[in-house]
Amino acid sequence: MEKHNYNVNIHWTQDRKGMMCSPEIQKKESNEANCIEVATPPEFDRGIPNIWTPEHLFTAAVSSCLMTTFLAIAEYSKLEFVSFNCRSKGILEKVDGKYKISEVHLFPEVVILDESKRERAERILEKSEKACLISNSITSKVTMKTKISIKN
Repeated sequence: MEKHNYNVNIHWTQDRKGMMCSPEIQKKESNEANCIEVATPPEFDRGIPNIWTPEHLFTAAVSSCLMTTFLAIAEYSKLEFVSFNCRSKGILEKVDGKYKISEVHLFPEVVILDESKRERAERILEKSEKACLISNSITSKVTMKTKISIKN
């Protein structure tokens, strides 16, 4: 596989917030950049509530990578499922005098139709965690507690 680039531009708007955009991600209807407002989290001095933060985006990167990896492996493995959801929690703490996301906890839930596919779904989730390129690119400890449910 060749190298790929993912471009992100950020522009400070005011106080402790800015707009983050990528020239590769555009709104379908207008071809304008699809941007996200980002800010310092409220736990920090002059942080702003109710806006995406780098800490949320970091946690979201791990969680969304698990999902997209699961979708690819499940499709390749021909696993039929009804839904995939994943709660996640990033833990920010001071380690050796520096702030870092030390842990990311993932709580994926997959709903399947057939009880006989439970172990297979669990194996695919485990493979997905091991193959997730974001989890493999960070030093944070990533843990996963899965739940497989059967649709009635």
